[in-house]
Parts: sequence; C-alpha cells; structure tokens
Amino acid sequence: MPTLIIFSGLPGAGKTVIARELAHRIGAVYLRIDSIEQALRDSGAISDPLDEAGYRVAYALAEENLCLGHTVVTDSVNPLSVTRNAWVAVAKRAHARALEIEVVCSDPNEHRRRVEHRTSDIPGLRLPTWDEVVSREYHKWEREHLVINTASCTIKQAVGTIQRALTSTQVAATVR
Repeated sequence: MPTLIIFSGLPGAGKTVIARELAHRIGAVYLRIDSIEQALRDSGAISDPLDEAGYRVAYALAEENLCLGHTVVTDSVNPLSVTRNAWVAVAKRAHARALEIEVVCSDPNEHRRRVEHRTSDIPGLRLPTWDEVVSREYHKWEREHLVINTASCTIKQAVGTIQRALTSTQVAATVR
C-alpha cells in the first residue's frame, strides 16, 4: 500500500537530509516545499509572499503519485495544524497510509550552529536567519506522531527508526 511520509520541523533541524536519505533507500517520490516554492518564484508567475501556493502544488503532486501506487516523502516545515491536516487528507483521498514525522534538534546551540552555517543547495533560495527560525509560528502537535531528535541520533539511526515505523501496524491505522 502506498504511504505518504510527512516530514515536519523547523529549518536546520535536519529533516531534508533525513527525508532525502529515506526516499533514496526506499525508492519513494521526494517532494520538497523549498524546491517547489523557489521554482514558483523563479517562474515570475508568483511573488512573495507565496502563502500556501507551494503546499498546494505539493498536495496535488503527492496525491497523484499516491494514486499511482508510489510512496511519497514530503519535506516541509509544515508548521501549522491546517497544513498537517491537509497532508493527512491527501493520504485519505488517495487511500494511502500516512506517517507523520517531526524532526527536532533539542540542543539549541547545535540547532543555531546548523542554521547559521548551512548553505542553500537550491539556487536563489534565501535561507532563514536564526531569529527568523525561532520566531516562526509553529503549532504544537495535537496527535501522535513520530519524533526524531537529531541532537541525539545519526542520519542512519533516524532513517532506521523511520523504516521500522513504516513496517509497524500503527502506520496502517493512521489513515482509516
């Protein structure tokens, strides 16, 4: 059964590197909001603020790929309950399973170091500052989800944890 694997977390927490590695290992379609949003900016069709445009494009692409039987890994900050609910609704419409993952870095000094020293791999993308990351609106989770703390695990350990979760019966029960 196809699965929608929904990554969430603040910039610099480590979600992109984990999401990419997982998609590679399991042969899943990979959708990154940063890439979609920068492509929209580059097209000139939409200017900042993009609001929900990138997410809407990703929802459509994810649903189409799930309906084709592909597992999809999504990579976004996904900071609001409304966006989290929208991803789960995509899985329901596609009759797919959903696994929600929040990537955190519980060590604020390490998280700040990552934010301040990373470089963009997307041409033209402006990365957020540390102040923008910590002041960003980010809703508390209201349902069970998998939490990966990158302050205390390696990429390999994180991906292994997610792969084990994918085989559990809990994922099958996530979407009814």
